[in-house]
Amino acid sequence: MKPLFTKPLLAYHAILLLLVAVTGIALSQLTTEYIILVSILIVEYFILLVIMLHVYDRYMKPVKKASQTVDELVKGNYRTRIHHSAGGSIGELNNKLNVLARNLSEFKIQEQVQEEQLTTVIDNTQSGLVLIDEKGYIHLVNRKFLAMFGGESNDYHGYIYYDVLANETIHETVQQTFLYEKNIIHSFKQFIGVNKKYIEIIGAPIFNERGMLKGAVLLLYDITHLKRLELMRKDFVANVSHELKTPITSIKGFAETLLNGAKNDQESLDRFLTIINDESTRLQGLIEDLLTLSKLEKDEFKLIRTVVDMNLLIGEILPVIDQRANQREITVTADVQDGITLHADGERIKQVIINLLTNAISYTPENGEVNLTVNNEGEMIHIQVSDNGIGIPEKAIPRIFERFYRVDKARSRNTGGTGLGLAIVKHIVEVHDGKISVESEPDQGSTFHVYLPKNDPASS
Repeated sequence: MKPLFTKPLLAYHAILLLLVAVTGIALSQLTTEYIILVSILIVEYFILLVIMLHVYDRYMKPVKKASQTVDELVKGNYRTRIHHSAGGSIGELNNKLNVLARNLSEFKIQEQVQEEQLTTVIDNTQSGLVLIDEKGYIHLVNRKFLAMFGGESNDYHGYIYYDVLANETIHETVQQTFLYEKNIIHSFKQFIGVNKKYIEIIGAPIFNERGMLKGAVLLLYDITHLKRLELMRKDFVANVSHELKTPITSIKGFAETLLNGAKNDQESLDRFLTIINDESTRLQGLIEDLLTLSKLEKDEFKLIRTVVDMNLLIGEILPVIDQRANQREITVTADVQDGITLHADGERIKQVIINLLTNAISYTPENGEVNLTVNNEGEMIHIQVSDNGIGIPEKAIPRIFERFYRVDKARSRNTGGTGLGLAIVKHIVEVHDGKISVESEPDQGSTFHVYLPKNDPASS
């Protein structure tokens, strides 16, 4: 039957027909009996021809179609179908092949969707990922990894890890992961452009169902923010220790001096007690500011929101501020637009304005001016505190909201500042979903801008 699938069927029958015709001519001189015999053979031939054509069309052709469809499925073309109509077992085979093709097509679509989803997850993971096989060849890198180390995926795929990754810590992590067959954690520094980043790398072995090592996954995390927080914590502890040590040392020193006999001198007694009182006040202010910051940074901290009338609030603040300003012969002016209200924590907003005004007075020379304005700007209110004081150097502006940062350290301490006032202001503004910024030039004064949302409860 194989030739029927490899040669045209009609060619065979044409050859047979030619042989019969030649035989008939050769036998034309024979008797009538021979002619009748040849005629019978010709009739039988045509009957056989019809039968063979029927068999070919009914059975062989569908089988050939089915074979071609299977070939296409093997090649991965799951859209192919058998459209030849046939009955019986052949028809049932064709239907099953079509069902198989549809199932394979649906399976391929599902596989593509899952692959796209997995690729999306891997590429949008906020940690770098590298997949390495048991021979050390890289099979996968994600988008975050490329952002960390540069290049394209093709620069890594199919290469041994130590040929394309120059970092010795990565080499050590991979080697230890394969050697000890357990998770390995290391960290290293990596320069991304001009920025120094701290990277934590975790190597995790991959095992098959029989427990044999088949490769490793490297996860790389950017822990720069954690390092910065750790550095801030260390600086904070050091600064708190230093700030506490200064007044405590003064109090202890002058107390010892008094106990050693200075108390018998009334002038020394009064002077030393005044210093001890001032240092105690400074120490108390420092501790209160630290407690305020700690309270603001707690997750469970809640604002006590009420409707705050800014005219009434400023009216409560100005008498306190005027007293401090008069001691330094500084003029304080306030311009508050009428009818401004907001839904906020009134005591915290009062603390913001007092801190800003006190800070402005502290850094403004005698006979200077400090101005406070409050304006309505749509859904926000704009609080502005300006002075004509010593100003802030440009390089110091990004740091003025840090804890214990002082532009003029000696002057800040002399005015009783704790170095936490602006840090507290920033926290209060942020928990109110507001913004704070500053404009300043040395010897030209400074202007602080605070924007707070009204959060009108009547409109919500």
